[in-house]
Amino acid sequence: MDTESLKRAVDCFAKTNILVIGDLIVDQFIWGSVSRISPEAPVPVVNVTNEELLLGGSANVLRNIVSLGGRCALCGIIGNDSMGETLVQLMGDVKAPVEGLVRSSRPTTVKTRVVAQGQQVVRYDREQTGSPSPEVMQKMVDYLGDHLADFDAVIVSDYAKGVINSSLMEHLHTLVNRTREQTGKPLPLIVDPKPAHVHFFSGATVITPNNHEATLISEVEIVDEKSLLAAARAIRRKINCQGVLITRGEAGMALLEQGRELVTVPTMAKEVFDVTGAGDTVAATLALGLAAGCSMIESAVLANHAAGIVVGKVGTASVSRLELFATLDDV
Repeated sequence: MDTESLKRAVDCFAKTNILVIGDLIVDQFIWGSVSRISPEAPVPVVNVTNEELLLGGSANVLRNIVSLGGRCALCGIIGNDSMGETLVQLMGDVKAPVEGLVRSSRPTTVKTRVVAQGQQVVRYDREQTGSPSPEVMQKMVDYLGDHLADFDAVIVSDYAKGVINSSLMEHLHTLVNRTREQTGKPLPLIVDPKPAHVHFFSGATVITPNNHEATLISEVEIVDEKSLLAAARAIRRKINCQGVLITRGEAGMALLEQGRELVTVPTMAKEVFDVTGAGDTVAATLALGLAAGCSMIESAVLANHAAGIVVGKVGTASVSRLELFATLDDV
């Protein structure tokens, strides 16, 4: 594939505006070191040296889009609490709009990871799952109705906390189709799914399950290229989508588009330290590529390069435009 054309596409990311809909999370990292075991219980004692708060979950998709040079907005819910304010501040730090953030009585979701000597010691979550109240849902639908035409692509980022539900997706499909008719633009719909919710996503442009999720959705155990193709075909039939991009870790990616053969893309990762957030990077880069006018396979290749960078970092990481350029130069 022509490296120069891929670079030109990355340059065009700056002209794109992407909407991310999904479960917003604050990722809290507590960094430290371990030199002894607690006398109270057989657990390590972590001497805390640093703490970091980052945009996580669906908000990490936005962080990747902004880092890669695109514009992005979120539609999701936050709590009336200090972590909700933190998320708003983190959005301000990347100069992202906050009009799509809807306040809710339930707490902002927080994932706390304690990391020592580069290894995660423990993770604990503070969250309340389930569908939001009808009032909160209506505010989200109103935002989508008012702003969807402003965007060049839409990402649904499902972390199974409840924001992505059948009611919201019914409204979204209606609004996407209406916007396409009114604007004459394709408005790609990219879905990073949870298998239990796959029936919500019928008609998506492309869906991006990982290998495990693809096995669950398709009910085909992926053990070789033949079963990989069978799984991808089963997912396409089940969801009636244009494309299926299965992310496969060290095995790279596999793309099946409507009317085309299965294409496998070898991994670009040199070292794998942490896969946290890699799916967010894939969804973000894929959407940017499609919004910039790339074909699905070109967008998948760019996403593969970006994922190869992010898994070489520890923590919920993002990829910069310059890093993506550098890895394209290495090809």
